Amino acid sequence: MGDTFLDKAYNLETPEDTQALYDDWAASYDAEVADNGYATPGRVAKALDKYLNDPAAPILDFGCGTGLSGLALGLVGFKTIDGMDPNAEMLEQARGKDVYRNLTQMDIDDETPITQGSYPVITAIGVIGTGAAPATTLDLLMNALNPGGVLAFSLNDHAVADPQYPARLNQWLDCGAARLKHRKYGPHLPKQNIKSYVYILEKA
Repeated sequence: MGDTFLDKAYNLETPEDTQALYDDWAASYDAEVADNGYATPGRVAKALDKYLNDPAAPILDFGCGTGLSGLALGLVGFKTIDGMDPNAEMLEQARGKDVYRNLTQMDIDDETPITQGSYPVITAIGVIGTGAAPATTLDLLMNALNPGGVLAFSLNDHAVADPQYPARLNQWLDCGAARLKHRKYGPHLPKQNIKSYVYILEKA
């Protein structure tokens, strides 16, 4: 199948451009990324499963999209998953997967969409990066955690190549505000020859 949306996803300049793309992409998103071997949700879920001992711990799947990340979390045994995404069309697809306890549409202009301490675990799988969520999203998510809270997320090759993304991560690590518990490079979209790093951070 032709990559009619995927080939546009990394060249978006504004949040409005991103929303418009995902409005149009929602119905065919799962099929297109599956055709390209989308591996990151499963990799993040497995890493988190090895790190966490409580399958009932509430998890916020931030930027859940169509719910592929929630499915991956559920497949490894997590039981309490809430999803949050700015796109109504994508959330409608997620709702049909019957994996989420709650689904919330967030306002992209809301600087604090998550009540601090409301989740011990937050995931951002395939969310933070060029053409998607800005590097400051890392601050938003880490600030929403209490000390000891866990953030599991990914940065693909495009994000790693943009200095602002690694720099924002290093700001948290270098000052000791977060502890790096897991970092592994592996497949993201193999048919596109794109890889990603999977990270688990614990807030200090």
